Amino acid sequence: MPAAKSSPKWTYDLHPSVAMHQSMVTGLKQKSGRTLEEWLDLVRKQGPQTRKERVAWLKTTYGLGLNFASLIAERSEGEGEDWSPEGYLKRAPEYVDKMFAGPKAALRPLYDALLSEGKKLGKDVRVCPCETIVPLYRNHVFAQVKPSTRTRIDFGLALKDTKTPKRLIDTGGFAKKDRITHRIEISSPADIDDEVRKWLKRAYEIDAE
Repeated sequence: MPAAKSSPKWTYDLHPSVAMHQSMVTGLKQKSGRTLEEWLDLVRKQGPQTRKERVAWLKTTYGLGLNFASLIAERSEGEGEDWSPEGYLKRAPEYVDKMFAGPKAALRPLYDALLSEGKKLGKDVRVCPCETIVPLYRNHVFAQVKPSTRTRIDFGLALKDTKTPKRLIDTGGFAKKDRITHRIEISSPADIDDEVRKWLKRAYEIDAE
């Protein structure tokens, strides 16, 4: 399967975790008495040397929870992603480019085709890339694209306990209370057929029920 010469310039949407992260930073002063900048100044002046030690120190000395302590420790070393909306939207297409680079480049046309089918479902569909998967949201994740091997995308769907044909592989997600409950193996354009479209639409509809 030859790689595509070019790919559509998709517009991506903010991942829900961006708002959560921003909320953490904004709420840090109220919850801990210090802003992020004040915590960073304290850690750099008085804290231990390594990130792991700094996390433990913040938890035991100041009673911070793991999420807040990890956030401060990462930032104190100049690490951690920029979780501003602008920072995420800059990274989103980079995530996708890296995901479909090298030996997985030939899967890019399949990704583009699946994304096109998902976007057709409604204007409320949001595409929010991560480092290893590309989830599609309505109210929640209802589908995801994952390049699992050099020759195959696993197209995940959130179908709850819906009975499906054998082609839709049960991921065990429903029993584990995961969003994605089934996957369809996509290895060629011919695999993106009416059956895939049917179940993709059903996952989209279930998310609104």
